[in-house]
Amino acid sequence: MPRETPRWWVKRTTGGTWRDLTIADDASKDYFHDKLRMTKTVFNDIVAACSPFIQRRLTHYREPLQPDHIVAYALYRWASGETFKSSTSSFGIGRSSGIKAAVDHVTKAILVAYPEKIPFPTGRRLLQAVRAFRGEGFPNCLGAINCTHIYVDKPANAASENYFDRKQQFSVVAQVVVDLDMRVIDVFVGYPGCVHDARVLRNSSLIRRAEADDIFTADPIILPGGGEDDRIPAGG
Repeated sequence: MPRETPRWWVKRTTGGTWRDLTIADDASKDYFHDKLRMTKTVFNDIVAACSPFIQRRLTHYREPLQPDHIVAYALYRWASGETFKSSTSSFGIGRSSGIKAAVDHVTKAILVAYPEKIPFPTGRRLLQAVRAFRGEGFPNCLGAINCTHIYVDKPANAASENYFDRKQQFSVVAQVVVDLDMRVIDVFVGYPGCVHDARVLRNSSLIRRAEADDIFTADPIILPGGGEDDRIPAGG
């Protein structure tokens, strides 16, 4: 009896993170959110807003990177914390292009496209935040503050020990204030990883605005035990 021709099952090789992100099917939704920490709808909105500020010119040397490719790489780099060396290869771009795309072009584009997206709440939103924190036992408060580390390649011509943090990695410190819904309402970033959180706070724009009575505007409240809340922020 003639034997049936054997079949060979070969797993499809990946085209890299960027190629996988462009696949449009139900299975790709979770993958997209896992890599960029957002839905594809939100990503498309960011690309549309930033595209006018990051368009590249066509040259005789090579085809320029498209805005969605640049924004996707920047968001992936920030979400994953990977080094430029490993993350750029999975997006098919050079290291220098990755640094300019993530650190420079996309950052500037987002700041121009969304100038008022990270403000302290006002009006009804302010009252809602204050009431919510009061219900949790924090009167006259509208946000929670903490610092985190963003991993970076050591800047050129900079002392390595300045950026070497307690986890033995190169990083810069980001001070973030969020409301009760974890919505970011203030960011201060840039100090090297070796700097203590308290020092970052003392030198931040948040403290300067507080001392100028721009955000810490509420009267002190006497807490249980006789202590004061020291003018916890209740204005924006």
